[in-house]
Amino acid sequence: MNTSRRTFLKTVAVASAAAALPPAVRAEMTKDGLFPAAPNFHTNAGASVMISGGSITKEGKLTDAVRAAHRLHYGERKNILLILHATEPARRDADEQKLREYFAEDHFNVESLHHWEGAAARKKIADAEAFFVSGGETFLLLRTLYESGQLRILRERVLAGVPYNGTSAGSNIAGPNIGCTNDFPVVDVPTRQSLGLFPAVVNPHHPHTTDAEYGGRVNKIRAFCRLNPAETVVGIGNAAVVRLHAGQVTVEHGPVFYYHGTEARELKEGPAPEFTALVKSPA
Repeated sequence: MNTSRRTFLKTVAVASAAAALPPAVRAEMTKDGLFPAAPNFHTNAGASVMISGGSITKEGKLTDAVRAAHRLHYGERKNILLILHATEPARRDADEQKLREYFAEDHFNVESLHHWEGAAARKKIADAEAFFVSGGETFLLLRTLYESGQLRILRERVLAGVPYNGTSAGSNIAGPNIGCTNDFPVVDVPTRQSLGLFPAVVNPHHPHTTDAEYGGRVNKIRAFCRLNPAETVVGIGNAAVVRLHAGQVTVEHGPVFYYHGTEARELKEGPAPEFTALVKSPA
């Protein structure tokens, strides 16, 4: 096979960039090839993944719908590990305290991963009873998970049955890639592939149909679907919640939107067979 000079130079550049990455990042990227082409979705019957669109508080408290979803999702697991990588380090103590107050209303105990580093932080993930991944900067969150070697172990723990709950940026990384984030790319990431625990690309903060921004958001996601015809997108409004549990996807609270190919529609609360079908047949 003949290789063009352009293809050769591109391959060398990509390989050189990968070689400079930390070992944990390089191992994650190269397990199926340098940039895996296979669908990045991982699940089993025990996986329990909840995602929300962001803005989950109102008047200084979690909304009633979000609180109900938390009680359903976490059940008897009362100790939650916060992953606050999406916020700037100087803010994390204050964010932890604020979330501690929110969760305490339903008798959950929280502690933030940012108090540990390296192997100690990875052990905290390995020992965690439940997870909450906060909003903020999606690119910073994803890069930190890769650089710290935490992404793979977080995925493994969720597949082992530890409940995952993410909001905004924390929802973005639950999908196969961060293709529909609303964030600026404030930092570089080694790859846009993320946890792949929810079977659709996530677009948080999705406007209601009556919002002025609704038409513009729909057009952007439609363009993404045209350029990525194999992808399905879930649009989640503020304070909306979608849950994957026992192989089934449900809309716990709307508004939630489904996009694939030329299809674009709002879903009712309750079972979401469009997304459950992707769990059953993730090809």
